[in-house]
Amino acid sequence: MFTEKIDLYKYFGVERMGGGGYLNVYVPSLITEIKPKIRPAMLIIAGGAYTGISQRETEVVAIKYMANGFTSFTLDYSVNIPYPTPLIEACMAVAYIRQNAKKFNIDAEHVAATGFSAGGHLAAMLSNLYYEKEIVCFLGDKVELARINAAVLSYPVITMGRYAHATTRDIITGGSEQLAELLSMEKRVTVNTPPTFIWHTVNDDCVPTENSMLYAEACRKAGVPFALHIFERGKHGLSLCNEETDKTDEDMQFYDVGKWFGLALDWLKFHGFCVRTVS
Repeated sequence: MFTEKIDLYKYFGVERMGGGGYLNVYVPSLITEIKPKIRPAMLIIAGGAYTGISQRETEVVAIKYMANGFTSFTLDYSVNIPYPTPLIEACMAVAYIRQNAKKFNIDAEHVAATGFSAGGHLAAMLSNLYYEKEIVCFLGDKVELARINAAVLSYPVITMGRYAHATTRDIITGGSEQLAELLSMEKRVTVNTPPTFIWHTVNDDCVPTENSMLYAEACRKAGVPFALHIFERGKHGLSLCNEETDKTDEDMQFYDVGKWFGLALDWLKFHGFCVRTVS
């Protein structure tokens, strides 16, 4: 495995806007006795209510995706700073992945993002707002490179309205009612939104299940391909739902929720995210 940490601001030659903007690369080692492989890419965006970044939703998730045929990346985005900085950094990350597809043996037409909680909100913004004027102003003609081909949203924050997670909303909007409207992702879904896999748990007492349901309904109305899985049991922030990501021993009772990962892999493969031999 090859790993590398990229300073996205330095790479794109732009002025730093926050304390983040770093991309961690996880590339499978080449197996020299077989023909080279080209892989889809997965950008992992952890949660943390835009106040921090959960380590339980970063490297361990990247390695699991890598073990299942992806070249993986995790984003250290800026926190405690409002829109558009986190989205600009996410867009720079996707643009970097596409610009370096040959270097990392990536299929540039199959670049996806997995977001958890507030990171799910950022992944949803990446799905729907990469073309906003603030992003275009920053990235210029590179903005089209920031388009993702699919999204996996894990117990995501979606709305800034009735079912919003208050801390996430307050930080990303900076208290602006205008931004609250703009950044309610269920209102920003269009026919151009990429196919989306969504999962949540019924008794999530941090980010209400309605967030995922609102987004799924918006996808259905817009004709966007989607899958929605709502598990009966399980608290917020379960990540992979296994021994590696447990917070307490009590989390073992929710291991069945970990099936979300296999379901997401099958869904991604259905949408063309698979390893291919280079001809």
